Amino acid sequence: MMKNLSPSRYGRMAQMMHWATAILVLVAFIYGPGGSEQRVYLPARDFDRQLHETLGLCVFALLVLRLLWRQFDTRPEPTPQARWMHIVSKAVQGLLYLLLFAVPISAMAGAWLEGHPLTLLAGFEIASPISTSHALGVTVANIHTWLGDAILWLAGLHATAAIYHHVLLKDNVMLIMLPRWLPLRQRR
Repeated sequence: MMKNLSPSRYGRMAQMMHWATAILVLVAFIYGPGGSEQRVYLPARDFDRQLHETLGLCVFALLVLRLLWRQFDTRPEPTPQARWMHIVSKAVQGLLYLLLFAVPISAMAGAWLEGHPLTLLAGFEIASPISTSHALGVTVANIHTWLGDAILWLAGLHATAAIYHHVLLKDNVMLIMLPRWLPLRQRR
C-alpha cells in the first residue's frame, strides 16, 4: 500500500503558525494607539504602544519562521476549483505575506525616522539604526496605518472566501487549515 504523500490538511505546525499570526495581527491592530505622533507617544498610551510594538515584532518573527517552515513542510493538494479562483487565492495569499512583512517594517522605519526607539513590553528599547528624517518618518508612519487597515480588510476577505467555500461550494478549502478535532466534516 502506498503512503499518501499529500495530506488532506496542513500539519499542526503550519496551522498553529497560521492561527497565531491571525490572532497576533488582530490583537496588535486592536492595541495600536493610532493617530498623530503626539497621541501615539503620550505617556498614558505607553502600554498600548509597547504591546503593539511587541506584537508587531512577534508577527515579523513568526512570519520568518512560517516562510522557513514552508520550505520543508508537506502541503495538501489544492482543492479542484475554477482557474480564476486559484489565481485570486494565490494573489490574496501573496498579498497577505507581503503585508505581513510591510506592516512591521513600515512601523519600525516610521518610528526610527521620527526619532523614536521601538519600546517593547518591560521597557526594552531598540534604538534606531538609521538617521532621523522626521517628515519622512511621519509619511512612513501614515503608510503603516494604511497598510495595517489593508491587512485587516484582506484577511477578512480571505476568511469570507474560506467560509464561502465551505458553506456554498461545499468543498474542503476551509478545512485544510483547521485542526482535525473541530467538528466540521470533510466534504467529498
